[in-house]
Amino acid sequence: MKCIIIDDEPLAREGMKMNISEVQSLELVGEFDDAIKATDFLHENDVDLMFLDIEMPGVSGLNFLKDLTNPPLVILATAYPQYAVEAYELDVVDYLVKPIKLDRFLKAIAKVEEVMKLTKNTSMLEAIEDNFIFIKSDRKYVKINFEEILFIEGLKDYVILHTLHGKYMTAMNMKTIHNKLPEDIFIRTSKSYIININHIKEIDGNDVIIHDNKIPIGRSYRDEFLEFVNKRLLKR
Repeated sequence: MKCIIIDDEPLAREGMKMNISEVQSLELVGEFDDAIKATDFLHENDVDLMFLDIEMPGVSGLNFLKDLTNPPLVILATAYPQYAVEAYELDVVDYLVKPIKLDRFLKAIAKVEEVMKLTKNTSMLEAIEDNFIFIKSDRKYVKINFEEILFIEGLKDYVILHTLHGKYMTAMNMKTIHNKLPEDIFIRTSKSYIININHIKEIDGNDVIIHDNKIPIGRSYRDEFLEFVNKRLLKR
């Protein structure tokens, strides 16, 4: 995977380069101390993955990402954990808080590799019925009952169905699939996530825990989500 680093701190770039050097599948093809300098490079070169800082002079990493029309996969690397919810609404793959330990870095790369693998094996959503979804995956038709879906993750023009038995990526946007799902079971917690309320393990501040997965609750979705949970779960 061809990757670049965008970070205004020289020591942070050096640390990231050390982590990248530990992963044989990564090839560093560029490093930049501000987002503007990276723009032309992204327009003229193929880049699979971008390690992006948030708080930088001039254009912040988040604003830079918002303005990119076709960004590569993104891992945010920052000293500030408070941007996590906003970041995930921009379809980032992972969010690393500095200082970044190698084991946490390797987990982020594993997520990127999984997304790329799913992209190469994208399934086609064939039908959504009353209680299940039919998708076509690897020349097979797979029936996924709603009760088996843990949550749905949006990534660019795709959605990833996280189920009890595996993950499936299909070409569809979040709004379309959300409108087709039963509203008494599924609710959107952010721009990038739809959850099955029956699999909620706990609600911890701005996160929902589902099978050890931490799903962020976006600010603009929080009130509706809490009202929904109160009606559907707490009053059963």
